[in-house]
Amino acid sequence: MAAPLRLTAKSASPGIASGPAFVAERPDAPAPGTAGGYAALEKAIDISIGELERLADGADAESRDIIDFQIEVLRDPTIAEATGARMEADENVVFAWVATLDAYIGELEAADEEQMRARAVDILDIKNRVLGALAGTPVADFPPGSIFVGKDMEPSRFLAHDWSKGGGIALFAGSTAGHVALLARAKSVPMVIGTGRFSAADGDPVGVDGDAGAVVLKAGGMLISPLAPAQAPTADTQNESSELRTADGVPVLLSININDPAEIDALDPATTGVGLMRSEFSVTSIADAANEERQLAIYRRVLEQAGDRPVIIRMLDIGGDKPLAGLEDLPGLSASGLRGIRLLLARPEIARVQARALLRAAVFGRLSVMLPMVTFPDEIDRMRELFREEAEKLGRRSLLHRMPPIGMMVEVPAAALMLDTFGSAAFFSFGTNDLTQYLAASSRDDIEADAGNAAPAVLRLLAQAVKLTAGKPVSICGDMAGNPHYLPGLLAAGLRHFSVAPARRPAIRSAIIGLNADGTKAAGE
Repeated sequence: MAAPLRLTAKSASPGIASGPAFVAERPDAPAPGTAGGYAALEKAIDISIGELERLADGADAESRDIIDFQIEVLRDPTIAEATGARMEADENVVFAWVATLDAYIGELEAADEEQMRARAVDILDIKNRVLGALAGTPVADFPPGSIFVGKDMEPSRFLAHDWSKGGGIALFAGSTAGHVALLARAKSVPMVIGTGRFSAADGDPVGVDGDAGAVVLKAGGMLISPLAPAQAPTADTQNESSELRTADGVPVLLSININDPAEIDALDPATTGVGLMRSEFSVTSIADAANEERQLAIYRRVLEQAGDRPVIIRMLDIGGDKPLAGLEDLPGLSASGLRGIRLLLARPEIARVQARALLRAAVFGRLSVMLPMVTFPDEIDRMRELFREEAEKLGRRSLLHRMPPIGMMVEVPAAALMLDTFGSAAFFSFGTNDLTQYLAASSRDDIEADAGNAAPAVLRLLAQAVKLTAGKPVSICGDMAGNPHYLPGLLAAGLRHFSVAPARRPAIRSAIIGLNADGTKAAGE
């Protein structure tokens, strides 16, 4: 009988998995809610009215009154006209809707009559209901335990899937520096890339060897042998303290990165804080980005789960290779120049919603806010002013809030070389993925081929940059922080706070204990 066919690939996340294939077909049409302008808004309003009418069936009189009021607001032509006027001023349909309803909410909250002020909550509810309708139906999930097979995979699709039942990923193309690969490593999901196209049907047995970099397929009708499951972690991270020391007694802080709201429940406040929460993986569409209450709920959840431990949440790093559904038509969005803080400042309606959610969440824990892709000091100053303005608005509405420390991600070489000029940054965190890409003049898809060669230059730049931080808190949260091979150089550069994927934490902890603060091996190692 013919032997199973073994295809050479490139490892993107270690581990071994086997299961039935799920062959993904990328849809050609945009997802619901990502386009359509005013027509999409009208449809979302009609959907929301239908939902409210169904809720009203069988409701008590008091509830019916509330629902009737909400339906009346949704049918009010002045609301639609005001939204349309904002859209004519080149405002995105989602944020035109949010701004219109927020203005209405603000008027109600400022009313003298208590009954009128109470109506503000009703408007907030329908604002978010329409936002949900605008977001559309998410991409259908695939069966648990499957091997995802396709050209590439969207981060939102990875995050929507339940990986607790096993499974893996085999991509025809892909990148080890891509965001799905980053997520796979963080959740210990075996993944390979660069297989080239191969023939597989849904349900065909497929094996993914993320250790050796291979895909195993059935051949000639012969089923492949089951592959051994990935080994369990050798250390119990639940019983480890994040307070540790190098072999010569220098304290080092070890935090974790959070990419997925599903990872929040695994956060143990007795052991670790959060050095980086990538908020863009929690916001998958323009409707999500406009939904203040949804963002607040996610941020509050991670802060309460962390207890007394610090949590650093990075503002939305969208643009470039991380598009946001509903903003595809924004000029320059696909170019690297309009990304991160530049996009947030260019589209302040996005930043203002997130700023309000973060300000309100800050009362629930030790929150710090990190700005993505900062290049020049005035970008921090402008964002701090935006936060101040939104804090004043929240104060006028008597909503609890707190101004968190605002720091910056250091991932642009120009910023790294000039950190002493960023006086308004409360802290710095090095993002080595993008820093390596820009230093090596590589594309996101090609950076894995250059990462090893570029490492000496990255380490030299880090050592120089740390000296410019003027004693402010500094950390590292990119992939380099989770690789023990680079740890001696990072310690020698003066770094004492590492934030890594949860799955990498045991290995980094063990490596730190075996090294001196200057990066040399401890005696006897």
